[in-house]
Amino acid sequence: MSLEGQVALVTGASRGIGAAIALSLAAQGAAVAVNYFGSEAAAQAVVQAIRAAGGTALAVKADARDPHQLEAMAATVKAELGPISILVLNASISFPMTGFLDYPWESFEAKLLGELGAAFHGCRAVVPQMLERKGGTIVAITSGLARNPGWGFCAHSVAKAGLEGFVRALACELGPMGIRVNAVAPGLTLTDATAQLPEKHKDAAAAHTPLRRNGLAADVAEAVTGLVQSGFVTGVTLPVNGGSYIF
Repeated sequence: MSLEGQVALVTGASRGIGAAIALSLAAQGAAVAVNYFGSEAAAQAVVQAIRAAGGTALAVKADARDPHQLEAMAATVKAELGPISILVLNASISFPMTGFLDYPWESFEAKLLGELGAAFHGCRAVVPQMLERKGGTIVAITSGLARNPGWGFCAHSVAKAGLEGFVRALACELGPMGIRVNAVAPGLTLTDATAQLPEKHKDAAAAHTPLRRNGLAADVAEAVTGLVQSGFVTGVTLPVNGGSYIF
């Protein structure tokens, strides 16, 4: 299903999974707003790649945790591209990898509030535009660690589990208004964010995956685009992990 005439906003889209999602949605015809916070050059490179392929794109700066910046960004996108009908909540909130007994509450709290705040405020800023268009779709990027946690990921696992709960709640509430809400939960995905992982860890993860490889940003982007294009799917979390765990 073509996305011609649709306007998409992808948060945290200057690199990695977010950039791949922006490129994928643009390839299907959507005009794409590429959100960034600190990586303007990278965001502009994504915009230029979309334009070079004949698409329409705009780079927009905002801290996804700040409701005022998100409101301003949504207004800018509407003015430049039109009302937003696709929102991808991808902005990454950093966290320390530390065992629970050594984990500072301040870091734990910052991760939870940052992750859920970015989703809450992002939706509050964009959903009114979807209502204006009489429909829309939201996809949140969660993580397989929400259901299959590991050492050092306590805050991340809890935050992403909360995000999945938020997705289900919004799907119920916004469905009657023509807005679908879903999530994609990647497994280990090869991006610059995972570049520092030891190769033996990546190899071990691939060996325990039925498809015998690690994920790529393009795999996640393909799943997000599919959910955006599917007209009768809402409230689901789609694992994109090569079958490393199935739920």
